Amino acid sequence: MDGSIDFMCWPEFDSPSVFCRILDKDKGGHFVITPENCDLTCKQQYLPFSNVLSTKFLSEEGVGSVTDYMHRPRPGSRSHGYMLPWLMRTVEVIRGELTFDLECFPAFDYARAKHTLEIQDAGHIEKQHPSKHASEAEESIFQSVFMHWDLTEENAESFVGAQRAVFTPEQIEHHDGMGFTSNPADHVAQTAVHPMDLRFVVGCTGSGSCPLVRLEPTPHKSGLGDGVKSRFTLIEGQRVTFIMRTTPEYVASELAKTGVGAAEIDMYYVKYNPTLSMKFVERVLEDTLLYWLGWIRSCAYSGRWLENVERSALILKLLTYEPTGAVVAAVTFSLPEAIGDSGRNWDYRFTWVRDSAFTMYAFMRLGLNKEAKCYMNFVSKICRAKNPDGGLQIMYTLRGGREMPELVLPHLEGYRGCAPVRIGNGAADHIQLDIYGELLDAVYLYNKYSNPLSYDEWVDVRALVDYVCDNYDQPDMGIWEVRGQRQNFTYSKIQCWVAVDRGLRLVEKRDLPCFTIDRWRRVRDTIYEEVMEKAWNSEHEYFAQSYENKDTLDAAVLAMPLVFFCDGTDPRFIKTMRRIMLPPHRGGLTANNLVFRYNAMETDDGLSGEEGAFSLCTFWLAEALARASKSNLTMLYKAQVIMDEMIMYGNHVGLFSEEVDKSGKHLGNFPQAFTHIALISAAFNIDRALKTNHK
Repeated sequence: MDGSIDFMCWPEFDSPSVFCRILDKDKGGHFVITPENCDLTCKQQYLPFSNVLSTKFLSEEGVGSVTDYMHRPRPGSRSHGYMLPWLMRTVEVIRGELTFDLECFPAFDYARAKHTLEIQDAGHIEKQHPSKHASEAEESIFQSVFMHWDLTEENAESFVGAQRAVFTPEQIEHHDGMGFTSNPADHVAQTAVHPMDLRFVVGCTGSGSCPLVRLEPTPHKSGLGDGVKSRFTLIEGQRVTFIMRTTPEYVASELAKTGVGAAEIDMYYVKYNPTLSMKFVERVLEDTLLYWLGWIRSCAYSGRWLENVERSALILKLLTYEPTGAVVAAVTFSLPEAIGDSGRNWDYRFTWVRDSAFTMYAFMRLGLNKEAKCYMNFVSKICRAKNPDGGLQIMYTLRGGREMPELVLPHLEGYRGCAPVRIGNGAADHIQLDIYGELLDAVYLYNKYSNPLSYDEWVDVRALVDYVCDNYDQPDMGIWEVRGQRQNFTYSKIQCWVAVDRGLRLVEKRDLPCFTIDRWRRVRDTIYEEVMEKAWNSEHEYFAQSYENKDTLDAAVLAMPLVFFCDGTDPRFIKTMRRIMLPPHRGGLTANNLVFRYNAMETDDGLSGEEGAFSLCTFWLAEALARASKSNLTMLYKAQVIMDEMIMYGNHVGLFSEEVDKSGKHLGNFPQAFTHIALISAAFNIDRALKTNHK
């Protein structure tokens, strides 16, 4: 909570990083704004109902804050009708006086590209009167959030800073790794290394007292290029907003290369290079706050853990790539799943069919059907471009591309020295049959709760069910994407059953045409009987990880009642769940109410070392207990305890990682969509069980 941005890819989720100090403290690059005084207390929160982050610094001398956000225009925006692709950081002092230190040291192209720095004269400084919001106070939330801003002083002045720092990276041609793809849109995004600039706007006090802010070029020990530093003092009522973006000159030059005329380029400048002023900055922030408030108001959930559910929904919205509707699994790459040399470091900046299907389910549960519709459009797109065998990939790029070659970046030391640092993902060509169940379950719910399937969409669904009927008996790599041998994983077989079952339900509820319905019924029943026979360990009485490894326990089978493969009160499932709830040294997977996906020390997953408890599995256990509580109410109490405890493992602003280590620290890429999806589902179903029980 030191006001530092230590990770940012730009301009898109899967573009090269500009800041990644989290993966290399010396070379990674960072953008920090923090008080000079080290003797202070730091607090951090998202402003209510928003994705605007506020970091507050408190000391005897004064109280200051840094507010970080990216612009989101709302319908009827008073500031700007187009979304400005800017990183905006507002620094202010609320009480007393504080001196701040700013450091901006970009490291372009995953810290592979050197850059030059030019401090340009930003032109004539014009003092401006800020926006007077008093006449609009009834319709504005801006003043209620920032009452310490001196907005109504007639003589309060502001001005655009006289300097503009321009960072121009060299363009290196790489011959492998991400961006080397047949998809032109992926190539553009994944190799984008843009020149960027840093500008600022200064707000003065009502008495006319203005802070002095100067950007000073400073060499960086990485040798990649100079950054800028600044030390400035603010008193109560003063503020500075720093804005970082791709330089408009670069965008205009790229447009000109495509044959765009002068009139269109002029229009680009009007849309995306508006005249800066403090009045404009205030309204951009206000519109951003109101956008998020309006969006979360559409959430229909009103049960227990409401704040956590809404925060998870807001995070899932942030993880959505709006041009296509795809949902990125996480915004980071190579944050390790285990500290050490296990090599469990992966790039999650892609859209997994599994994760996205669960996200669509979560949005529909919350009544956010617009987002579900957007993802359904993405599903339709990938279904029209199936693999030659009629199947789907397990993951795609955010634009629907298939290629994401994995590459190790040996020049980065890794988080806490945990190498290797990987970009791209070598699991893209894995066979994971569970994705069809997860996808078709989401499609079924979409048809039920959102919009009826069109005929063309049904044709795609029918083809996928036929594919599952043809291939359900094949071994695969499973939900956990093991890099060992293919197996007949129990979870994959359960999801194959789900895929066929949901296809049948659609036929029955919609009278949709299906000439192979008898075959579908036979396959569905065959899979069910097979799981009960081949996955059941009759000696120890639990469902095993796979048909081949009947002595291995896997928490993925906790999903059985969640997908209605069996009832939560089924004796076989109850025995399996109780076994999972035992500690590892007694043959279980649970320690301190945290669930491991499997015993990594005893399971051949193609990797070495231990890993943390899997947050998704812990939420699945809580939900499974709630579904089993019809026969035993103590399970419902246990579900609530696990839910409450698991929520404590979120960070201070309610974000969750993929895993939790033995000391309660986060492991894996962050924030993790899968975990937030499981939180929403568990909260919804536990709350429903509690309400039913209290009637």
